[in-house]
Amino acid sequence: MRALVTIQKIQAVEPIEESDFLEQAQVMGWSCVVKKEEFRTGDEAVYFEVDSFLPVDERYEFLRKTSYRNNEDNGEGFRIKTLRLRGQLSQGLLLPRVLFPELGEFEVGDDVTEPLGVKKWYIPETASGAGTIIGDRPSGIPASDEIRLQSALELLDQLQGRPYYITTKMDGTSCIVYCIDGKIGCCSRNHEIKDEDDALYWVPVKIYGLREKLLALGKNVVLTGELCGPGIQKNKLRLPGYAWYIFDWKDWDTQTYVPYLDMVRFCESIGVPPVPLEAAGDRFSDSLAGLLEKARGKYPSGLDKEGIVVRDSVSPHATSFKVLNNDALLKEKD
Repeated sequence: MRALVTIQKIQAVEPIEESDFLEQAQVMGWSCVVKKEEFRTGDEAVYFEVDSFLPVDERYEFLRKTSYRNNEDNGEGFRIKTLRLRGQLSQGLLLPRVLFPELGEFEVGDDVTEPLGVKKWYIPETASGAGTIIGDRPSGIPASDEIRLQSALELLDQLQGRPYYITTKMDGTSCIVYCIDGKIGCCSRNHEIKDEDDALYWVPVKIYGLREKLLALGKNVVLTGELCGPGIQKNKLRLPGYAWYIFDWKDWDTQTYVPYLDMVRFCESIGVPPVPLEAAGDRFSDSLAGLLEKARGKYPSGLDKEGIVVRDSVSPHATSFKVLNNDALLKEKD
């Protein structure tokens, strides 16, 4: 589960030009606009990441005018999202630790999402029914949820000097297709879906003829990709029909992820596109600032892309993270 709320130390506090009331505070790889003189460098604070959905609580009432939401998918509370204040990007919410006496036993770096009753803001990925749920995602089949680089800057050091590749983060819904011991199955991010004619998560099997192709391999594999098209995440790619872009191939018998180039060759052999490649090299050397710039840009449709995913090309899950496009985040609507 993603750590939406953590205890952190303020790394730096900087003035904002032409503002008498606001400053910019740095925590991990994030910048947040805060009230002037609310924090000093080294102070402990409670940091709420973007996409946190806070419960109704007196401590958050100052957010009511801008952040209060009440809907069927999420219930009632306060949504934290990317904003621009006084010309500065603000990603997340920082509050003084002293406001949270119930966190007395926790230390810097601890995940306090559950004790504070915070949930992830949920945006339905599909506009219509996605299929009949027949159970949880089977044990051992991995979910896809890349960590944001700004929350784990140590990953930059891990990847330095290593062979790497960068792919476009496609804006759709995560879809898993597996072939294990002669059984073909399909899953959403969290659930296994029944094989029905109108089941969205079975679309890749049907349009690419995967039942026959995967059974013919004689291997146990788990394929994860982004399903894009009409009715999914506003279809930013403006596709006339569905397309499935593979980003993971797991060898089930060895429980290992296949290196990138092998995955691409496999995709070609079964006629399914891999996620688009943006860059690759033998020695990674990018900085956070450089990757944030690379995350900007457009899909072929002309709409802002969601961002990029950066991985070790030999061991794809040894080091793997996403960098989101701040231009897209600023335009995000409920």
